[in-house]
Amino acid sequence: MTATLQRLVESAAFQRFIVAVIIVNAITLGLETSSTAMAAAGGLLLALDRAALVVFVVEIALKLFVYRLRFFRSGWNVFDFTIVAITLAPTGEGLQVLRSLRILRALRLVSVVPSMRKVVNALLRAIPGMSSVLTLLLLVFYVAAVMSTKLFGASFPEWFGSIGESFYTLFQVMTLESWSMGIVRPVMEAYPYAWIFFVLFILLTTFAVLNLFIAIVVDSMSAVEHEEQEQTRELVSVDHDAVLAELRAIRAELAALRGERADDPAAAPAAVSAGSTARPG
Repeated sequence: MTATLQRLVESAAFQRFIVAVIIVNAITLGLETSSTAMAAAGGLLLALDRAALVVFVVEIALKLFVYRLRFFRSGWNVFDFTIVAITLAPTGEGLQVLRSLRILRALRLVSVVPSMRKVVNALLRAIPGMSSVLTLLLLVFYVAAVMSTKLFGASFPEWFGSIGESFYTLFQVMTLESWSMGIVRPVMEAYPYAWIFFVLFILLTTFAVLNLFIAIVVDSMSAVEHEEQEQTRELVSVDHDAVLAELRAIRAELAALRGERADDPAAAPAAVSAGSTARPG
């Protein structure tokens, strides 16, 4: 029975069914935010939500029964278990926060779809390199925040009155959100050469350091893809070697059979006798 259930939960059809349930559940949870949809089909949407939760609980229960403690050795299984456990929390009155966490079920799509898992694995592998870049970015931010507070804090205390306010303003400048008309041009009215500071800051952060994040993630994804290709080559090589070994064994058996026929003295007269009997009189 365990083997049958294992084949079921690992089958492609079962995985496609779970993906379909996740997508439908995500859509119904989105429709629940619409008063029009709830007024037209609120009962149906709530019933579909409960049915999806039942499917997820049954899936987790089947996997726990099949894999036992091995279930928790996979990080993706722990992720699925945590998401389902959170959404099983009571959602009565006064628990709007817990009710809103039901949409976390949509994140299970990441653990079910292999291409999404590949992206997440690449991001996790890129964390060590990204931490170094993040440290560099924070250092640039700190230096720029201290400088901007010293330079512009007296005239623009709402933007650069303290290091915290300078950090927030510089973050807005880095994202290029109203950085020119909203921040730089007003500052330039009091400090005409302030554009030099802000342009250098944008070049260092937006166009240099942030692009390093992208480069690290792309390199990590390439490394993951290369590892998968190497694993595929190893599997193909193992299968090729197994086929060759079977062919050699078959040839050896055929050679042994031919040798036995050649060494059997009764085989040749029997063959001649059979041939003469078969000739017409």
